[in-house]
Amino acid sequence: MLWQESFLIFISMLKLVICVLLGVGFLTLLERKVLGYIQLRKGPNKVGFLGIPQPLSDGIKLFSKEQVYPLMSNFFIYYFSPVFNLFLALSLWFCIPFFSWMLSFNFGVLFFFCCSSLGVYSIMMSGWSSNSIYPLLGALRAIAQTISYEVSLALILMSFLILISSLNLINFYKFQYFIWLIFVGSPLAFVWFITSLAETNRTPFDFAEGESELVSGFNVEYSAGGFALIFLAEYSNILFMSMLFSMFFLGSNFFSLGFFIMVVLISFCFIWARGTLPRYRYDKLMQLSWKSFLPLSLNYFLFFLGFKVLSISFLF
Repeated sequence: MLWQESFLIFISMLKLVICVLLGVGFLTLLERKVLGYIQLRKGPNKVGFLGIPQPLSDGIKLFSKEQVYPLMSNFFIYYFSPVFNLFLALSLWFCIPFFSWMLSFNFGVLFFFCCSSLGVYSIMMSGWSSNSIYPLLGALRAIAQTISYEVSLALILMSFLILISSLNLINFYKFQYFIWLIFVGSPLAFVWFITSLAETNRTPFDFAEGESELVSGFNVEYSAGGFALIFLAEYSNILFMSMLFSMFFLGSNFFSLGFFIMVVLISFCFIWARGTLPRYRYDKLMQLSWKSFLPLSLNYFLFFLGFKVLSISFLF
């Protein structure tokens, strides 16, 4: 029976990856449509009905283009870092608690921390292995930004982990049965969303891809398939952070359609921020992280810790 169970787990993981990639494709279509209407134009509307098959045609175009390699690049690291990046982005989705119990483990939060922290290395390798100054500067900016905001991200998550006293993500659903955590810690929810924007290198924190200074950031030397893999990884991370926001603050009810509508709405907020906000200054980005978000999340962490200790002492 062991091989049958392993086969079923493999099939469920494969279905999850396919659904995520489909979601990523249509998230790009949603972004282009929303940005188009924000800028008073239509967006993609020529391919098929209302431009709906546009992500499929874009994927075929990217993967069928000729792959170009810089002559002075470190070939193997240059070639495999986009693959590693997408692999980590898709691995993050395995920490979602399946209600079939095929792939649900008690340390899902630790798995999330491990995979999201490793994502920095793929950006560093892709920027360094190109052997060009623009990708290297973009990669260094992205690494400094990601590491800085991971501190506040971890502290916010630890605040709620103290409340639910578990590392299993399924317990967020059980804990929010009567009240959502966004009502308990609404400032933390807003800080989490802004930190998610910084973690995924999105506007207004897209310093790794500042076109006016770094051409296209750490992926400037990539084309065709390599660029497509980096692109897929970025949008997979956006979708995953939207799903985490819905899970941590908006009820975690996987059985309801409302949960998935919330995921789409949070993803829409990522796109809305891109179409509305100008790029931040880099020193202000670091100041926001270390002087604003870190003290706030640390104070909330100590507050929830004291609240938990008091509630346990009153029980006994």
